[in-house]
Amino acid sequence: MAQTRKVNAKKERGAAERMSQECIAFRLRLLNRAVTRLYNEAFRSFGITVSQLNILVAVCRMGTAEQQAICRALHLDKSTLSRDVIRMLDRGWLRSLPGKDGRSNCLAATPKGEKLLETTVPAWNQAQEKAKSLLRKKGLLSLEKAVVSLRGSTH
Repeated sequence: MAQTRKVNAKKERGAAERMSQECIAFRLRLLNRAVTRLYNEAFRSFGITVSQLNILVAVCRMGTAEQQAICRALHLDKSTLSRDVIRMLDRGWLRSLPGKDGRSNCLAATPKGEKLLETTVPAWNQAQEKAKSLLRKKGLLSLEKAVVSLRGSTH
């Protein structure tokens, strides 16, 4: 019995070792947290997070956007989008409009949201440079290939 526990514990450590060294999800989440931290630090003085800024950018690009379209474009689930959108509506960066069928809502940027987006550009540029430095040229090329592949597989 004790021998079986030792073998199982060794297998579990072996699995943990392998997963910690090879797991793609683990590595991407680690990288995501590091890059997100860079951008969030850059945007802290503006009172916006990189997640919220991504939503604002998507809405500005789309003009008026249904929440489902934003979720698809940013690969977000509805609850994640909703949490950020509530904060953004409260801060006056977005406004809610009735959708085409009356059952859904559309979002549009307010002048305050558009101004915020423009104001963050210098901080965004600095965060971009730090992220580029972190990823280096080879990492950036790999990232771009992965994003193109992801977009190609979902549209």
